[in-house]
Amino acid sequence: MAEALISVLLEQLASVVFEHTKQAVTLVLNAEEDVHSFSSNLKAIQAVLEDAEKKQVMEARVRDWLQKLKDVSYEMDDVLDEWNTEILKQQVEHGKKKVCFPIPSDCFCFGQVNKAIHHHNIARRIKELNEKLTVIAAGKEKYDFHLSTIRGTDEQLTQRHKTSSLVDISTIFGREEEKEMLLSRLLRKSRPEGERFLFIPVVLVGMGGMGKTTLAQLAYNDENVTAHFDKKVWVCVSDPFDEIKIARAIIESLDKNETQRNSDELETLLLCIKTHVESKKLLLVLDDTRIGAQRNSDELETLLLCIKTHVESKKLLLVLDDTRIGARALLRFSNTEDKTKWENLKLSVIMQSCKEGSTILVTTRKQEVAKMMRATSNMIHLDKLNDTDCLALFNSIAFFNRKQDEANGFGVIGEEIVKKCKGLPLVAKTLGSLVWDKKTRDEWRDVLNSQIWELEEVEQQVFQPLLLSYFDLAPVVKRCLLYCAIFPKDYDFKKDNLIDLWMSQNYLNSKGKKEKRIIGQNYFESLSMRSFFQDFDKDELGNITGCKMHDIVHDFVQFLTQKECTIIEAVKGANQRVELPGDYKVRHLTLINEHEGQLPTSFDNCKNMRTLTLLDSSITTISPSSIMQMKCLRTLNLSRNKLNEVPKEIGELIHLRYMDLSWSRNLKELPDAVCDLYNLQTLDVSWCLKLEKLPKAMGKLINLKHLYVGGCGALRYLPKGIGSLKSLQVLDQFKVCEGDDDEALKLGDLRIMDQLQGILRIQYLGKDDASEIEKAQLGNKEHLPHLRVIFLIPRVDEDEDEEQRKGDSEIVKALQPHQNLESLSILACHGTTESLYWINSLRNLRKLVLYAWKFCEVLPPLGILPSLEILEILRMTKLKTVGVEFL
Repeated sequence: MAEALISVLLEQLASVVFEHTKQAVTLVLNAEEDVHSFSSNLKAIQAVLEDAEKKQVMEARVRDWLQKLKDVSYEMDDVLDEWNTEILKQQVEHGKKKVCFPIPSDCFCFGQVNKAIHHHNIARRIKELNEKLTVIAAGKEKYDFHLSTIRGTDEQLTQRHKTSSLVDISTIFGREEEKEMLLSRLLRKSRPEGERFLFIPVVLVGMGGMGKTTLAQLAYNDENVTAHFDKKVWVCVSDPFDEIKIARAIIESLDKNETQRNSDELETLLLCIKTHVESKKLLLVLDDTRIGAQRNSDELETLLLCIKTHVESKKLLLVLDDTRIGARALLRFSNTEDKTKWENLKLSVIMQSCKEGSTILVTTRKQEVAKMMRATSNMIHLDKLNDTDCLALFNSIAFFNRKQDEANGFGVIGEEIVKKCKGLPLVAKTLGSLVWDKKTRDEWRDVLNSQIWELEEVEQQVFQPLLLSYFDLAPVVKRCLLYCAIFPKDYDFKKDNLIDLWMSQNYLNSKGKKEKRIIGQNYFESLSMRSFFQDFDKDELGNITGCKMHDIVHDFVQFLTQKECTIIEAVKGANQRVELPGDYKVRHLTLINEHEGQLPTSFDNCKNMRTLTLLDSSITTISPSSIMQMKCLRTLNLSRNKLNEVPKEIGELIHLRYMDLSWSRNLKELPDAVCDLYNLQTLDVSWCLKLEKLPKAMGKLINLKHLYVGGCGALRYLPKGIGSLKSLQVLDQFKVCEGDDDEALKLGDLRIMDQLQGILRIQYLGKDDASEIEKAQLGNKEHLPHLRVIFLIPRVDEDEDEEQRKGDSEIVKALQPHQNLESLSILACHGTTESLYWINSLRNLRKLVLYAWKFCEVLPPLGILPSLEILEILRMTKLKTVGVEFL
């Protein structure tokens, strides 16, 4: 995590904001030199961090050095954030004018004295932190780190073994269905209809240790496959991806005798040269010598021509095992170096010279590889083994040559151990090997009761494939993955919520102007494609909304963050202290099953924590003393508790970015101090059923991007100040307030919120709201994909029906959302569908719901909407005609 942390810190030190604050600090304590020195030290450390991150997995002393580095970096991050917050505060209080910090003089007002003291403290802390960092930077020389451009430690640390096509069939359990699926694709006699290539690309995808290589070996050695193809080639792909090595390996596999003969001839030739020049003074001229890219290009071209000669007009099966592309290629989705190397290999050109029906079979952890090969329709995703097959695999190793023990009490313990495997074959094999030479039941129980990442054999064998995928991630994506350690196993991640959490920890920074949510979505997709996430939930339009993490992956991220991310399950009757070992420096704390009463009042070794999450808890109060111990907090999740109130001391948490109070069913109001949280980005009070109002000064929350208020039945209106938050991206619900309450946000106030995303629900529209809808300018909200409009259901009065119909029709006419809209729901409308004349412009609309339109007799021409997938028409009691254009 240190790599990404330092990158962000360097950006902050160089930022315009910090340039302002640096001037103020310099006035007090000439801290400019310390700032430059701190930046220089960080840059020097940054050059070796990639190697340090890898070595710390195996070396405790490197781990300690990195911990000290992270401690100082976190402290500096807090200092800079404190200054940025001071600037924000001044901007809000002075109407966002340019902030000028007072120069110390002989005459101070009280406020100026306070600011001068504050400046002095900041500068002093910068000086102290710079002294600490100087010592840490000097200490790096002791560890023989390589510069980041050198990848020499990759194979040493991860010990990546080469695979072959050989397999012991007696050790294979399960995978019958996947094997049949793979064989059916390998044994096709011709390419599928519509496929433009003569050859067939097939991709096996799955997380490390899932059995991709084993399944490929099974298919490769199948007698029907051997009979089907003229030539078979197995290549274990190198890391980093080296097209020349792969080409050589293909040639060696195609003609081992030819390769050996050429090698012998070269060796004979070199010995002959040596005999002629030994002990002689030699002038050697190499004419027209080419090096570097040109030489590599020529060598590759020669190798490819050689391959083509061997396979021309032959039916070929080419297996590329454990294929990868680099992290940057995955993140940027552009023609990066790795993609260029893949294209340089020109396998498609070579395979086109083969006989029709030739096949490339690739095993990989990355779905992006299937996209690059245009093989998404031939992608087989390997899931976990079922319980029966997993147990059989474990037993075949654990009870090898000791079958009598299986029925002698060991088998029962083994069944419990296998539950830890969660269907991952590599873990079943590793744990089976681990207990094979353990002769007592107590030893088996020790394995059963251990945290899986505490077992040395698991660390060495099971985590190795995961480490390969982990080291392949960009530093910023690594941070996002490791943050998932704050959640317990089997947790249901919600994609948008996870991105909000990453944002609150400042993990989604970008040097350009790319929107943070887009960056977060790219990171989520990157982790998903590498199989760090699984069991995806999707909405009815096919969009991923949630996922889970395999238990072994969860153990892995806990292993990497064990002293920084901590989960504690409360014990009934325990005291109000959170106590942890002295060497823990917890940054992210999760408490589970905190019983009814007060939030713990003391947090030992957690003073610098940045995340506090309570799950499955029932706390009713938070003491001011608890708040004051969490001054570094960025993320506070108190959802689904029984909070009666939030103390005013919450305003002291100046670094806070994310506060989730959802489902606090006893909470009636928030303190005004919430509006002093100038860095707050996400406020979630959804389903706080008794919440009656939000603070009036919400307009001070100038960084607020996500406001969740859906399900707050007692909340009559939103405060007027929200209308000034032009950066607001999520407002999940807007209730139209009856009457002319000057403190209430009006629909027309949404006009400046052109960044709105997600879903906007507008509730209780009345017949007189057409002008407000028009002012809201929904047509300008190009980032808003989902709109749901619910009309106020009037009292039954026949005399007012016509007036209601005209009013509702005018509102519908005024809606006119942007053409990027993907789903639209309009409920309880008394207008006619003629007012939906603008619906033809919604070329991207995928879902439409029309519910309880009292006067609707004819449907609009929905058949001309090219993207429409889902149509729901309910309680349209007067509907008479569906026109032919509907078809």
